[in-house]
Amino acid sequence: PTACAAEAIRHLPENRRRRCLDIGCSVGRSTFEFARSFEHVDGIDFSARFIQSGVRLQAGGEVHYEVPTEGELTVARSVSLAKLGLADLRGRVAFLQGDACNLKPLFTDYDLVFAGNLIDRLYDPSLFLALIGGRVLPGGLLVITSPYTWLEEYTPKSKWLGGRREHGEPQTTFAGLCHALEEGFSLVHRSDIPMVIRETARKHQHTIAEMTVWRRFDTA
Repeated sequence: PTACAAEAIRHLPENRRRRCLDIGCSVGRSTFEFARSFEHVDGIDFSARFIQSGVRLQAGGEVHYEVPTEGELTVARSVSLAKLGLADLRGRVAFLQGDACNLKPLFTDYDLVFAGNLIDRLYDPSLFLALIGGRVLPGGLLVITSPYTWLEEYTPKSKWLGGRREHGEPQTTFAGLCHALEEGFSLVHRSDIPMVIRETARKHQHTIAEMTVWRRFDTA
């Protein structure tokens, strides 16, 4: 989350860092990272359990969790904003449960919308992309990161943006994003974001997500 936030913010002028939406925020680490630079950040996730963790951190509490070591063995860990050096930012964020494909009208007028590792977990990613543009201010940014791991348990294959063949030709997710966003956004940046996810003490998953940064056309 720290690397993603830093890279995304780099493309936005300081005078455009008022409001940010972190959609698919999970337990809220990226939300707090964006709060380093924005006056206000809304963190929204479909999971009530994840949102509760973010709210607990915001209230000054600790979140306790188990880290697998091997087999059924785990070690206990805990995290707090104080431990992360983020305690001073709690007043800049708000956490709410919501559906990325059906957001309430009040979530609008953002300088930056961040969809981190979300697009390939939505039931209708094209619907999300069609609607999210109206929530970004002209000249603002839509930042998408994803390893493009499409699975039918999350998204019907007919709604995959890429990772499949269309009329016999390979369709990549990047091409699908370009097609979905071409009428409202211009691509300003594309890069790889490596991630390491711990599975056990001796096994880690190395993933490379792609980050694309899109600027909404200025209609002024």
